[in-house]
Amino acid sequence: MRWDAQALMQRPAGDGGGNVASPALLPLAGLVRSVTTPEFAGITFHEVTAKSVLNKVVAGSRMPFEWTVNPYRGCSHACVYCFARKSHTYLDFDAGLDFDSQVVVKVNAAEVLRKELAKPSWGRHQVALGTNTDPYQRAEGRYQLMPGIITALADSGTPLSILTKGTLLARDIPLLKSAATQVPVGVGISIAMTDEALSEAVEPGTPGPRARLKLVSRLRDAGLPCGVMAMPILPWLSDSDDALDALFGSLAAAGATGVTAGALYLKPGTREWFMQWIARNHPELTGRYRGLYGTGSYASKEYRSWLAAKVRFFKQRHGFTSGHGFSHRDLEDDPRTEEAQYPEGILPVSGTGGRDTRQGTVAPPGQPTLF
Repeated sequence: MRWDAQALMQRPAGDGGGNVASPALLPLAGLVRSVTTPEFAGITFHEVTAKSVLNKVVAGSRMPFEWTVNPYRGCSHACVYCFARKSHTYLDFDAGLDFDSQVVVKVNAAEVLRKELAKPSWGRHQVALGTNTDPYQRAEGRYQLMPGIITALADSGTPLSILTKGTLLARDIPLLKSAATQVPVGVGISIAMTDEALSEAVEPGTPGPRARLKLVSRLRDAGLPCGVMAMPILPWLSDSDDALDALFGSLAAAGATGVTAGALYLKPGTREWFMQWIARNHPELTGRYRGLYGTGSYASKEYRSWLAAKVRFFKQRHGFTSGHGFSHRDLEDDPRTEEAQYPEGILPVSGTGGRDTRQGTVAPPGQPTLF
């Protein structure tokens, strides 16, 4: 059946958006229609027209970029640990199942972005893609928003970076190579474990680790940089010597430009969903996690210090010798520093043909705008 035949309810002219199939949509600004299709069983796509897609990172943020674009909100990757879950509550969806199954699609993202980039006031600052929900989640295969976004950024002289778990990125490798001849380009892949069974359990909608490692190699073979975000490391699930040795060994073999690694964060919205998952799948760890995280979002200082030493050891063993990108300095005192560490390859740098010769930068304290 054609995708267009799957509309739950076309929006009558002038009805103001209230007459939609799901009460959870009220109010969803710019709603055009809500769509289901057998190809994506259990997922509803809410197509909206956005007035703006360039998002300014809040002043004083630690993030090493100033602007973001997120063509999707909600994510079918369904990672139980995803830090962005709470952002879905701003749309009157919940941070649990709705985040995984109610995906908002900014269908006019490329057109709106091109207009915004053409404004005389645009300063051609780096734009980061994939800072909240994945721009290469499965729906991108249908909506194909990223080619238009990449082209708009490159044509305007705007450096760009992409962070994703989606192997659909491979489709756009030729486009990214072309863009890298016009502007600095950075690429990052998220891979935090090599255990396929564990990955299927905690990130059930993503391509498995082997597929993502192959993507790293394809990017590097194409002459593009590729940093890896090895986050989150899950206490008692993916933090053993064998797990970390396998992870960093695999990343080195795949040719990763650099690696950042750090422990799981359990922020509001994510904490509740993840702890429900732990209680169902690893009840023996429930008490340990409560003790490790207490009432906060971060693991204890002792655990973070212990993990930092392990990560440093295995990075050095496998040739990731730079002290930058995840230096572990002062992380025990302020764990938020980890969130702003980006490895070599993800951040575009002028004059390097798209390659990032720095292994991470940290901006002043603060929090980013993620949507």
